[in-house]
Amino acid sequence: MPTPARIHVAHALHEVFGEGGRVPDIWDRDLGEDAQLAQALLGLCLRRWGRLQAWVKPKLKDPDRGVPLGTRVCLAMGLAQLAWLPGVSDHAAVNESVDLAANRDLGFLPHKGLVNALLRKASKDRSALAAELEALPSALDRSPAADRVLKAALAPHVCQEGGAEAELETLWARLQQPPRPDFRLLKGEVPEGLVPEAGLPGCLRLEDGAPFPRPWLESAQGMVQDRSSQALLAYRWERPVARILDACAAPGGKTTTLALRHPGAAITALEVHPKRAARLRQTLQQRGLEAQVIQADAAEWLEGNEGTFDLILLDAPCSGSGTLQKHPEWPWLKHEDLPRLTGLQRRLLAAAADRLAPGGLLIYAVCSWLPEEGAAHREWLREARPEFRPEAVWPASLGVASEAENEATSFFRPHPLQWEGEGFQAFATSRSL
Repeated sequence: MPTPARIHVAHALHEVFGEGGRVPDIWDRDLGEDAQLAQALLGLCLRRWGRLQAWVKPKLKDPDRGVPLGTRVCLAMGLAQLAWLPGVSDHAAVNESVDLAANRDLGFLPHKGLVNALLRKASKDRSALAAELEALPSALDRSPAADRVLKAALAPHVCQEGGAEAELETLWARLQQPPRPDFRLLKGEVPEGLVPEAGLPGCLRLEDGAPFPRPWLESAQGMVQDRSSQALLAYRWERPVARILDACAAPGGKTTTLALRHPGAAITALEVHPKRAARLRQTLQQRGLEAQVIQADAAEWLEGNEGTFDLILLDAPCSGSGTLQKHPEWPWLKHEDLPRLTGLQRRLLAAAADRLAPGGLLIYAVCSWLPEEGAAHREWLREARPEFRPEAVWPASLGVASEAENEATSFFRPHPLQWEGEGFQAFATSRSL
């Protein structure tokens, strides 16, 4: 019988490739020590899915005939273990994949023999299998959506003619490496194993081989926060800030940073989902921070209120295309809701602009590289609301070189090959007094 770790991985792959859905954040919650194997195996299958399928196809009697998803999942899991997980025995990699093929929900029983034959043959020379798989083109592992995102990520920064394709491959290779978490100290002392991240004051990274600092995080002395989020909130702003709005606040990392940066300010944090709003309240309480958490649809709340704020952070719902490294399933998802998302972003931006006090700062951000989710909204605001003007609140190194002014920028758009954080784009604007 397959182990729970492999069953969890198979379920996650069916969710992605069968339903076009994301891998749930808590998909491995109940696995205990087996979570590490499950995470490694799922990551390999998602990041190498195209080449795993390409390796199998010519070995079939009828390569042009469709293969059931259950068969493809079982073969991908078995091949990934044989090729890239040396700690997994031949017996476990082959037999548990064969058992999965016999599972009515996760496999395809008529292909149990096929799965057994292909994996047993592959297990005879695991090094050769790995070499064959690695020799296949990396483009096999990318969907058209992924290619579009990579081009969008590089477009503002590519200067040399003919260099775009090479940079695209370099960026894709970087995004295939498992992400490294970043941390932020909230109080007390930095625990052993965390060291400063070069180039970003206050950002911490885990030393190689150091244990994950779970007790430190659970004690609310620190938090996990991607370096892009940390850099985004290290904006330079000298005007007084008495009232702050965090328009899409959960899970609470940015709300926490705002509270620490502006300790005397009254903070309103909006979150539409009841469970996430409750978790946000709990998180802030554990960290000893105060904010008025309101469970409400941000657009409706903004449009229905008359109050103004000196600082508004609008980290808008988006495609998440900048999180390819953290979410390797992204290339394979259905991306049919982009028009809905961009419409919602425009609505939120317009409503937030109405709630910004004269002289106040509005920061709009998305974890996306697609221009229609960021740069296009910036251009719209410039034309539609002439009383707003760009504010260069970030170092020029975090923006596009052509837009820098006095070593600062109002457009947060780090070069994806020079910056290891998530793919964010943001702009800062103020309302005339």
